[in-house]
Amino acid sequence: MKEPHLILGLGELLWDVLPSGPRLGGAPANFSVMAGRLGNHAVILSRIGRDDLGRRAMEVLDPLPVDTGAIQVDRVHETGRVTVGLEGGQPRYTIHEPAAWDFLEFSDDWVRLAERADAICFGSLAQRCRASRQTIQTLAAQTSSACIRVFDVNLREPFYSGEVIQESLELATVVKMNDAEAPLVLGLLGLPADDGPESDRLRLGAERLLEEFPTLGMVAVTRGGDGSLLVTRGEWHEHPGIAVKVADTIGAGDAFTAALTHYMLHGADLAMLNEAGNRWGAWAASQVGAMPALPDEVTAGIAAACES
Repeated sequence: MKEPHLILGLGELLWDVLPSGPRLGGAPANFSVMAGRLGNHAVILSRIGRDDLGRRAMEVLDPLPVDTGAIQVDRVHETGRVTVGLEGGQPRYTIHEPAAWDFLEFSDDWVRLAERADAICFGSLAQRCRASRQTIQTLAAQTSSACIRVFDVNLREPFYSGEVIQESLELATVVKMNDAEAPLVLGLLGLPADDGPESDRLRLGAERLLEEFPTLGMVAVTRGGDGSLLVTRGEWHEHPGIAVKVADTIGAGDAFTAALTHYMLHGADLAMLNEAGNRWGAWAASQVGAMPALPDEVTAGIAAACES
C-alpha cells in the first residue's frame, strides 16, 4: 500500500476566544487537521506554552487525525490567544502578543520533516516576529523541488508587510488569498490593480503575480459564498460556490486550502480542485469553530460529490 502524502502545516496554533467560548484554531493547525481528515499524514509544526491552554490544545488534538509529535513547548511564552467577535457571521480579531508561536525554533526534527514533505503550508501572520519568520522561510526553503509550497495570505492588521509578502511569494508554488486581500497584496508589492468587473480584476491580478514570481504555479482566490478563482499559466477556472447556512466562517478558508492541496497531490484538474475546495470550505462554514466533529458519512458524501 502506498504511503499517505506527508503534509506540513507551519505556523500558529492558538485559541480563538469566541463569544460562545474558546475553540482551538490557527490557520496552519486548521489546515493540518483537515489535511489529516482527507487521509494524509498531516503534521502540525507550531509552538505552545507550558500552560493550561497548551495542555488543553493537545487534549483537543489528540483524538483528531493529525500528528502533534513535532509541536514545540515554550517555557517562557504563553500559548497563543485571539479574541474573536462576530459581526454578521464574519470574524473580527484581536491577536494577543507575544505568543509561543512567535518563537518557532529551527530544529533538526523539523528539517527532516521538511525534506520529506509532499506539501507545506505557511502563512503571513506567523511571520510577524523575526524568530518565527526566519524559521518559516528557512524551513520552506529546505523542501524538495517537487514539494507543493502553499503560501496562505492571512492579512491581519498590523501584522503584515510588503517585505514578508514578497519573500513568501518567492518561496511559494501556490498562493491562496481571499478577494479582499488580493488588491492589498498587489498594492503592497507595488503592482497595479485593474479596473473593470471583479472577476476580470482578480484574474488579471493573479496573472500579474504569476509573471512576477517564476516559482509560482497557481494563484487561488476565494470569494466567500461566491466561490473561488484558480489561475495557472495559460489556464483559469471559476467556481460559483456552494450554498449553505453559515454558522461562522472561521476555518472555512483553511478547509479550502487543505482540500486544494490534497487534490493537487492526486493530480486533479482545476475544475475538481475548485469543486473540492468549495465543498469542504462550505462544510466548514456551516459548522461552529474550525475543528468541528466530522462524521464518516459526511466525509464520504463530500468526497463523492467532489468526484462526480
